[in-house]
Amino acid sequence: NVVSRKSKILKNMAFSVPEEMRPGSIVGNIAKDLGLEVGKLSSRKARIDAEGTYQHYCDIDLKNGNLVMKERIDREELCGEKVSCILKFELVLENPLELHRISVLIQDVNDNSPAFPEDSVKFEISESAVRGARYRLNEAHDADSGQNTVKQYSLQKNDHFVLSVQGGADGSRNIELVLDKELDREKERDINLVLTAVDGGNPQRSGTAIINVSVLDANDNAPVFDQAVYTASLPENSPVDTVVLTVRATDVDEGVNGEVTYEFSRISETAKKVFTLGSTTGEIKVIGALDFESNSKYEMRIFAKDAYGLSTDSRVTIDITDVNDNVPAVYLKSLINSVPENIPPGTEVGIINVQDRDSESNGQVSCSLQQGVPFKLVPSIKNYYSLVSTGQLDREVVSDYNITITATDEGSPPLSSSKSVQLSVADINDNPPVFEEESYSAYVSENNKAGSTLCSVAARDPDWRQNGTVIYSLLAGEVNGAPVSSYVSVNGDTGVIHAVRSFDYEQLRSFKVQVMARDNGSPPLSSNVTVSVFISDVNDNAPQILYPAPEVIIDITDVNDNSPVIYMQSTMNPIPENIPPGTEVGIINVQDEDSESNGQVRCSLQQGVPFKLVPSIKNYFSLVSTGQLDREVVSDYNITITATDEGSPPLSSSKSVQLSVADINDNPPVFEEESYSAYVSENNKAGSTLCSVAARDPDWRQNGTVIYSLLAGEVNGAPVSSYVSVNGDTGVIHAVRSFDYEQLRSFKVQVMARDNGSPPLSSNVTVSVFISDVNDNAPQILYPAPEGNSFMTELVPKAAHGGSLVSKVIAVDADSGQNAWLSYHIVKSTDPGLFTIGVHSGEIRTQRDISESDSMKQNLIVSVKDNGQPSLSATCSVYLLISDNLAEVPELKDISYDEKNSKLTSYLIIALVSVSTFFLTFIIIILGVRFCRRRKPRLLFDGAVAIPSAYLPPNYADVDGTGTLRSTYNYDAYLTTGSRTSDFKFVSSYNDNTLPADQTLRKSPSDFVDAFGDGDSSPESTHSFCRHGSSVFPF
Repeated sequence: NVVSRKSKILKNMAFSVPEEMRPGSIVGNIAKDLGLEVGKLSSRKARIDAEGTYQHYCDIDLKNGNLVMKERIDREELCGEKVSCILKFELVLENPLELHRISVLIQDVNDNSPAFPEDSVKFEISESAVRGARYRLNEAHDADSGQNTVKQYSLQKNDHFVLSVQGGADGSRNIELVLDKELDREKERDINLVLTAVDGGNPQRSGTAIINVSVLDANDNAPVFDQAVYTASLPENSPVDTVVLTVRATDVDEGVNGEVTYEFSRISETAKKVFTLGSTTGEIKVIGALDFESNSKYEMRIFAKDAYGLSTDSRVTIDITDVNDNVPAVYLKSLINSVPENIPPGTEVGIINVQDRDSESNGQVSCSLQQGVPFKLVPSIKNYYSLVSTGQLDREVVSDYNITITATDEGSPPLSSSKSVQLSVADINDNPPVFEEESYSAYVSENNKAGSTLCSVAARDPDWRQNGTVIYSLLAGEVNGAPVSSYVSVNGDTGVIHAVRSFDYEQLRSFKVQVMARDNGSPPLSSNVTVSVFISDVNDNAPQILYPAPEVIIDITDVNDNSPVIYMQSTMNPIPENIPPGTEVGIINVQDEDSESNGQVRCSLQQGVPFKLVPSIKNYFSLVSTGQLDREVVSDYNITITATDEGSPPLSSSKSVQLSVADINDNPPVFEEESYSAYVSENNKAGSTLCSVAARDPDWRQNGTVIYSLLAGEVNGAPVSSYVSVNGDTGVIHAVRSFDYEQLRSFKVQVMARDNGSPPLSSNVTVSVFISDVNDNAPQILYPAPEGNSFMTELVPKAAHGGSLVSKVIAVDADSGQNAWLSYHIVKSTDPGLFTIGVHSGEIRTQRDISESDSMKQNLIVSVKDNGQPSLSATCSVYLLISDNLAEVPELKDISYDEKNSKLTSYLIIALVSVSTFFLTFIIIILGVRFCRRRKPRLLFDGAVAIPSAYLPPNYADVDGTGTLRSTYNYDAYLTTGSRTSDFKFVSSYNDNTLPADQTLRKSPSDFVDAFGDGDSSPESTHSFCRHGSSVFPF
């Protein structure tokens, strides 16, 4: 038994069902909500625990984990007029102990029609009643709640009356019959009307009442209550006929017109059973049993009317006060039975819940146990106690505890109840066998028969069952150089010691043997005792005449008429499988009453058993193992011993011996596979199953029981247990968290399979978890920088021809594979058809020659999409200015730049000019100065081709070569003296997948003249810079 040290409410589950559901209807699936396998519900003894009348409404179906209805529920009968009708249960799971709360909201169904207190209402109205006179009508009552209650009233169409319905502050409705046209008794003495109440259900239900109006002469004053609201307080144990309060209404009219009668105008069915109203006295009396726990407050409206129908009403509120009339109830939620006697003090063995339906101090309950038991109650959550051990248990002293739990409330006088709990203590093998005597002595006369009883030893073990079963055996030793087992044997069950041979006083007068008593516990315990054997003399030697020598000699010749007899003197059974070869496991004695060769006996075993017979002293053989035993291969041996004499003809006999091999924990668990692989998509749900491992152990019982666990380790600096978990019983591996492919693509965990042997053996296996990519990252645009970081502008010369490169959009995607394949599209532009973009390269080129009619300012919105399913995208804006000179773009003068970057640019320009000068000199020597000067530049303009002016974040990495950063691009830069500011942006990669920080060079026109040569160079004097093998930003 696994004993939990702590229990608590782990989870609250809420369900809602409509009333009147058929028995067997499914409320919800508890196994799914708890994330449990359905099979675990049975193994963990899942059960629904409820209190009182709630027990027969719901139950759990252990086959599928569904919470099902056991009985049809009538919400109105169960909860009355309560706004919310909730059934509360508790789900109890064992191994380990867990409690889960379940709340089932019973939803109202429109199954009740509105009903008036009376089917027929009579009014006697004077014909002098003025137009607008009002006559109070009783409300209709609908047992349903919410939208299904009464929502509207209607009156049959007539010539004299209309219906007035007004809502009260307390939610009630004042329904009045309003005189709309004066009555004329001479024309119409009686009027019959139909009043209809309709609820708000679907379909709607309705109820009707007949209004009989008798037209009389004048009664013009309605009764008036002396209070608008009456309140009273009443203890719940008030007897029948107790007057709660008296209402009083007066009517200033005289005679019969001033006589007032009282009746309830609005009262619940529950209140009708408890209270009555005197029609003439106005006394409200108790007629039924009050119960604070069922209803603590009653509200009703009282109708006062005179003899001719004028009326008024008042509200009455009665508060019921609690009396300590409910005895606390003790519920045993869970119990570990039986309890191992070696549990440490402080171990939780049970959970107790106490309930008292009373309120406040009357419902406050304290629990206690009787004296003299090694347990105590520890308060847990509200109304819950843990039954905890306080001392060391000893089954040999007390094997069962009858614990009485007493619950007492704090009422006056206090009430209490008790519950008895029977606890059994499970035995642990903690006592070795103890012999009844410190030593034993045996006396035997010589010439005794082999097999005769010498004495018996007895040991007692107070443990239970196999832990208290005692087995006797001889300890190895020698007597006169021979094994002690050739002299005596002991019965393993009874402790009776037998003589194996006939003793001769003249050769041996006494000897000692050691007897061991061992129990069958795990591990076994044992003790030893010394047995002294004393041999007494018998007159078995006649006087020997030395002189003269005797002369009579009679020779009797033997005939081989006796078969050999085999005796099994001692066996070790069962035999541990780890005994070494050559271990003696039994002693066999053979006897043949014949003499000489007729009495010479040889013994043999059948072939194919790992045992042999080794001759010992005369007529004794030792049964000895010849090889290593393996219980997992052969668990039992049926050995046949055959004894044959040497007579003529020879006689023989056989004896079968059954030997069992005891299991030793010599096999570690072996996994079915050398390694395991699990594949899971990123963004998985925590708790999802990754894979399962399985190991087999051929050992027996607990030696072959396999338990799985994770070996300690780390993944990305965090414990491996924060990534995955393994079910100790099934080997199923679950994800503890949701994985992110971009942070972690794979990892390995070590799972250990350990048996329950002593000592335990284990083996490990590696589980590789591979996380596959999901398209959950949109492309990220590196250039131009996202809007808001800085102002991105490219300058395009007016002389640019179709196909000229003007800029490039660079983006990366953190995903991998096809999820990171990017494509570029222009979704919107100032002049459609002027620019195009490479679908895979992101290069923006002119689609045709630029004309004068094209707008100077061009805005391109570029969309970058990945190839995932579904695809994700990002957009950026590329601003292009068509101009041949920066002077034409005054707004660019204000663009600031970093002086530090300017210095870095200067150094880079100097380095580049030096390298370029070397290559240009080499080219000039080969091709000649004339050829170089006649070479015309591809673009002649007074300005710069492109001015990227944004910051590129450093060290962006392409993923697996699927982005746009690994292609090789060559760009030429043409600079003129008309450029006041020239920007270069170079990116060289540290490796194939990394973009380092940008290096921007800013130089004034004079700086370029000094760096590149003659300051009077014409626009035709151009300089070209090329970069191979890495991505280069456009100039």
